[in-house]
Amino acid sequence: MTTQRLTTADLKQMKQRGEKIVVLTSYDASFTIQLEKAGVDVLLVGDSLGMVLQGHDTTLPVTIDDMVYHTSMVSRVRQRAYLVSDFSYKSYETPEQALSNAQRLIAAGADMVKLEGGNEMLAVIRHLVDNGIPVCGHLGLLPQSVERLGGYKVQGRDEEDAQTIIDDAISLTKAGIELVVLECIPMALATKVTAAIDIPTIGIGAGVQCDGQVLVVYDMLGLYPGKRPKFSKDFLLEQPEGKGLEAAFEAYVQQVKDGTFPDELHSFK
Repeated sequence: MTTQRLTTADLKQMKQRGEKIVVLTSYDASFTIQLEKAGVDVLLVGDSLGMVLQGHDTTLPVTIDDMVYHTSMVSRVRQRAYLVSDFSYKSYETPEQALSNAQRLIAAGADMVKLEGGNEMLAVIRHLVDNGIPVCGHLGLLPQSVERLGGYKVQGRDEEDAQTIIDDAISLTKAGIELVVLECIPMALATKVTAAIDIPTIGIGAGVQCDGQVLVVYDMLGLYPGKRPKFSKDFLLEQPEGKGLEAAFEAYVQQVKDGTFPDELHSFK
């Protein structure tokens, strides 16, 4: 019996119904099977693998070959979840390069590709969409631009920067993106962005008013290298003794679905 896979239309209907979208990163077959069992809606093969798997300080050393490899591992076993894969750093500099690498990710099993940036990415986005590639945007804190941004800092705190993020979200939506990640922005700003566009917003450090939430799977299991990100939570630690990964994943799914995660402690004002 074939499991019906989620589509972008399903995700958009979830936004319209007010049903939260649960997203977690996954980089291999074993984690993917467990996340599917727990009811995760979207799997993100994130370039965060450069930090949590490869041991780098940033995502910048990750290659498109890495992304294709990990996407293929996840796609072999996923059943219901929608599958999004990151472009690696500098793998989408031109519309032509972006399309070539997007086709590799789709061939490896991705349903959608994700890229970082605002209005400067419109030409790339339009070229991908015109060629039938579903695209997810990423605004706020951009890990691939962390050096330019001066580190991992909350974005959109002042009025001008906040308006730029809102305008970018609207422009990217008009260009054809069907999903957008909002990272490390104030709760009030994420609420405005979510209301301004008709596609789902997925927050990470952006407050509970986003249409869905994503965390790095290693972070939500307490396996982060170094200091825990403020917006993350150790779901494994809070499980009763004897309960393992399955309970942690189920708790994350439930708390995102019922709107109890993230709370103010794991958001930015």
